[in-house]
Amino acid sequence: MTTTTLAMPALLDPVQLIGYFGPWALVGLLVVVFIESGILFPILPGDTLLFVGGMLAAGTAAESHEVNANFQLWQLLVFVPIAAIAGSQVGYWIGRLIGTSMFKPDARVLKQRYLDEAHAFFEQRGPFAIVLARFVPIVRTLAPITAGAARMSYGLFTLFNVIGALVWSFGLILLGYWLGQFEIIQKLLEPIFIVIALISVAPLFVEWLKRRRSAAAAETEPTP
Repeated sequence: MTTTTLAMPALLDPVQLIGYFGPWALVGLLVVVFIESGILFPILPGDTLLFVGGMLAAGTAAESHEVNANFQLWQLLVFVPIAAIAGSQVGYWIGRLIGTSMFKPDARVLKQRYLDEAHAFFEQRGPFAIVLARFVPIVRTLAPITAGAARMSYGLFTLFNVIGALVWSFGLILLGYWLGQFEIIQKLLEPIFIVIALISVAPLFVEWLKRRRSAAAAETEPTP
């Protein structure tokens, strides 16, 4: 199978990942979306996976990358939002029932700093953070857990969860479907993945930079 980038780990390369699922490509894509939406495994290619899914649904990209994309656009637009909503709903109840005790500073995956970043993101933006978090890797997974642990109203969380899932899934799938019809885009998948990843993590970097500056300012203030 021809891949878009050999340097990328297979788990993070959406083309390879979909290719591994074979005839179960649609089911595999939905499982990844469900898990990444709130089931304690934040390092999965959610944004690029939907973008590539849209491209493959366009047909031409599937042939050029030798991927068995046995799904159509309408299937993605119907089932991906359902998987995204369901994953976040489960994540909310994980946070509500278990809390955040499973996060440890020295953990390999469930790092405490991931939860701290998600919590700061959530605190500054209120309920609308559930929508914005859809577009930020790691935060997308941990925001529902944080909301549940903070005892956010279940009805309010569900409303913003549905809005965020629809905007996120429709936007990336349709963008990929439209661009997937251009041959030049198919040849530039690797740079596109990098751009999407950089845009996705930009809010995390901005939050980190703000906290770093605030901490530096606090250290320089004279002690009364």
